[in-house]
Amino acid sequence: MLALIAGGGGLPRRVAEAQETFPLICGYEGVVLEGIRADMTFRLETLGTLLNMLQARGVSQVSFCGTVARPSFDPAALDADTLYLVPLFQKALAAGDDGALRTLVEIFEHAGFEVVAAQDIAPGLMAEPGVLSRRQPDEQMSADAKRAADVCHTLASLDVGQCCVVGQTQVMGIETIGGTDHLLATLPARARGSKAILFKGPKPQQTQLVDMPTIGPSTLKAAHKAGLAGVIIVAGQVIVLEADRCIALANELGLVLWSRSAA
Repeated sequence: MLALIAGGGGLPRRVAEAQETFPLICGYEGVVLEGIRADMTFRLETLGTLLNMLQARGVSQVSFCGTVARPSFDPAALDADTLYLVPLFQKALAAGDDGALRTLVEIFEHAGFEVVAAQDIAPGLMAEPGVLSRRQPDEQMSADAKRAADVCHTLASLDVGQCCVVGQTQVMGIETIGGTDHLLATLPARARGSKAILFKGPKPQQTQLVDMPTIGPSTLKAAHKAGLAGVIIVAGQVIVLEADRCIALANELGLVLWSRSAA
């Protein structure tokens, strides 16, 4: 039996609907799920209890999908079944995002669950290489895409984010704790009119079991609102929600949508 550790956004529903048998949905307390209902909720301080409940329900596989803000830890909310995990929580909360997620995967694996990637159990989530929109990247956009890829690769060791905005080879913003939406909403005015692009891809050392970079229709709309000329993703390494809708939106809004080969 499969359980989804579900967060915000459209990915959990997409993954759930791709299964032959609808999975058990576990939602993090306070996170609003989109299009699905949680069978049970939990928080960091009750994770041990969740593990026991999943074992009792016959769950053998878990998949993490959707967005969840980095949780805080309240010792007063800790329950008895979670006490043994406190040293691991301390390790995770002291690490960067990728280190914290690796620790979370380890906790579930040590409890006897197989952790499976969303893209492996819901085929078709990743875009094939190529320009998906009618509008094609020009020479400047190609140069900006290379510059953005280099920037994201260089920042990987800092475990900052999965995307950045580049225009005319100038870095105009990088993703931090606020996520992609915050990045696009806080770009400098010069991003408009410079044919800047949003580039998104995984960190080189990132586990592909959790927190794969994702775009969807809302990303295209936000990029257009920010005055960008295109959205460029790393082919085969970024989840695209509602791909047909994304392509239609790119064409409607005059954006380039490019699934760029990593090489």
